Amino acid sequence: MRAALNAITDELKRLKASGVKSVVVSNESLATLQKVVRARAQRTTATTAVREQPAPLENRDVSSVPTSASKPPADVVAPARYEPPAPKFTVKAVAPTSASTLPPPPKVVLPAGDKQTRWDALLQLVLNDPVCKAHVRPGKKVVLGVGNLDARIFFCGEAPGAEEEEQGEPFVGPAGQLLTKMIQGMGLKRSDIYIGNIMNWRPELPVTGGSVQIGNRPPTPEEMAYCMPYLKAQLEVVNPEIIVALGSTAVQGLFGSGSFKTLGEIRSQWKLFAEKPVMVTYHPSYILRNPTNRSKRAIWEDLLKVMERASLPISEKQQNFFLEK
Repeated sequence: MRAALNAITDELKRLKASGVKSVVVSNESLATLQKVVRARAQRTTATTAVREQPAPLENRDVSSVPTSASKPPADVVAPARYEPPAPKFTVKAVAPTSASTLPPPPKVVLPAGDKQTRWDALLQLVLNDPVCKAHVRPGKKVVLGVGNLDARIFFCGEAPGAEEEEQGEPFVGPAGQLLTKMIQGMGLKRSDIYIGNIMNWRPELPVTGGSVQIGNRPPTPEEMAYCMPYLKAQLEVVNPEIIVALGSTAVQGLFGSGSFKTLGEIRSQWKLFAEKPVMVTYHPSYILRNPTNRSKRAIWEDLLKVMERASLPISEKQQNFFLEK
C-alpha cells in the first residue's frame, strides 16, 4: 500500500506542476476515505482513553474522590470529542495488480530487410501481443517507441502514463514536453532522436468500475522482463551510438533492481547495455517535482556528457545553462 500511495502522491505532484488544480473523485472513494478516517479517529480516541484512565482507588487519596452527589469543580472541562474534518478530495489507495501470471518473455525474430521494414514488423508484433493487449484497458493503446530509425541517440524511459496510453506514443505528456525542450537545448530536434520505454503498457492500478486510473506505479521486475525483448529489438533496428536511461525504473530494467540503491549513486555515470554506452540520468518528471536550477543543471550536465561523446558542438551558452546565479 505504501508503494501505491507514493506512486499516487508523485502523480498528484506531477499534475499540480502541469497546472491541474483538481481531480475528479467518485462518491464511493469519498465514502471509503471517510470510513477510514472515522475508524482511525476511534482508535485514537480509544488509545487516549486508556492512557488517561484514572488510577485504582487504593492508590488514590479517597478524600479527593467526589461522591455521586458531588459536582465536578467549575474549572474542570470535559475533553472535547474528536471530529475528523471532512476530506476535500481523496484518491483511493490500492495495491498494484499482480503480474505473477505473466508467461515467459517473447522471442522476437525480425524479418530481413531495411530498418523501416523491420520496425514495421516489430510494431505489429507488439500491437498484437496477447499479453500486452490484455494489460491495456478498453480504449487505450499499447505503446512502442518512436523517432528516427537512424538516430545516434536513443532515449529510454520507464513506462507509458495516462497521455501516452491515450496516444500510443511515449513521452507526450508534461514530462515528454520537457524532454523535447531538453533535446532542443542540445541543438537537436525530436525527429533527430529515438525515444522508447522499458514497458509497452501502462502498469495498472485497480479502479472501481468504469473509473479512470489516477496515478502511476513502477512496473514489477516480471513486467519489465516480459517487455525487454521488444526494447532490445528496437535497439537492434535503430542501432544507436548512445543510450540515455531516464529515471531509476529505466535503469532497473536495463541493469537489474539490485544494481544500485539510489539513482544518485550512479547518476552521470557511463554504463554498458547491449554493447552500447548508457548515460544514467534523472527522469524529466524529476524537474517537474523539483523545478529548480539545481535539478535542471544536474540533468543538463549529464546531457552535456552525451553531447561530448556524440561529438556534438557545445557552445558557451549551452555550457552555462542552469548555472546558479
